[in-house]
Amino acid sequence: MRGLDLEQLGDELGLDVVGATRAAPYEDTERHIRERRAQGLFADMKFTMARPEESCHPETLLPDARTVVSAALCYYAEEPERPEGHGRLPRYTWDDAYVELREKLDELGRRMGGAYRVFVDANQHVDRQAAARSGVGFYGKNTMLITRRHGSWVVLGTLISDQELEPTAPLDLDCGSCRLCVDACPTGALDVPGTLDATRCLSYWTQAPAAIPEPYRAELGAQVYGCDICQDVCPWNRGVEKRRAGQAPEAGAQPHVSLVDWLRADAADLRIRYDRLFVPRNDGRWLRRNALVAAGNVGGAEERDMVTGYLDDEDEMLREHATWALARMEERGV
Repeated sequence: MRGLDLEQLGDELGLDVVGATRAAPYEDTERHIRERRAQGLFADMKFTMARPEESCHPETLLPDARTVVSAALCYYAEEPERPEGHGRLPRYTWDDAYVELREKLDELGRRMGGAYRVFVDANQHVDRQAAARSGVGFYGKNTMLITRRHGSWVVLGTLISDQELEPTAPLDLDCGSCRLCVDACPTGALDVPGTLDATRCLSYWTQAPAAIPEPYRAELGAQVYGCDICQDVCPWNRGVEKRRAGQAPEAGAQPHVSLVDWLRADAADLRIRYDRLFVPRNDGRWLRRNALVAAGNVGGAEERDMVTGYLDDEDEMLREHATWALARMEERGV
């Protein structure tokens, strides 16, 4: 498609990074998914790993697909001081950057013309592989896609088009000898650099439909969902911290949540209020479970009273986590 300056168009639309690659199979990625799934490294996660015969084949996602356009949108904002008795959410959940990215990619498709499909936070397509092929970023040892200017503090999306664009070159970059993320992971989930063992990942366990393994609970600290440790220590992420210094979260963003509120709220209501989070079986009890662990780690007297009320809960899983939380509080002298 001659005459289209993809980078300039991306700038006009407010995309932080944009690139293009041919609509061709991701053969290596499909093989890796199948191998790691056979090893049990994905635990029970589905997402793009569930159907690699689809998610690794962008050429099948649109009739006459010719080009895969990958885009990244930075979501980094400085974290305010966490109030006492509050749990922490990971940065990508503070605001729904996926909505903004989806709108921008849809506008990009309209300006390009022809037929197109947009995939943002969708199981049908492996966005990271398209981003790596098109030079939007490179794979880090923490398995995150790292961009040159914004590190891994980005959400990714894809536009598949029947228009033919000149591919952009992959980045000739990698992590070199750095292993800060590997060493910082408290559970060893990155012990094989570039491969995530979900069964040892804190973020996974905040989203898993099961009891959080006891050895991992104290490591979660105030975290009630997700985990940013491997991103916080990454040298590629230090540049964006400086460039966006002083940029507070958007109005309405929620870096921290009241643990008392989460423990008091009706489970169904809690799920509805946090519909942007992936919650197993759409059941708010899993968020309550996370709040109990965080209360044990960082809660005070008010949180202790709320946790105590769960000792008689009809839910055996919540009772067990409450028992652990109270023992943890006693250990902390609360």
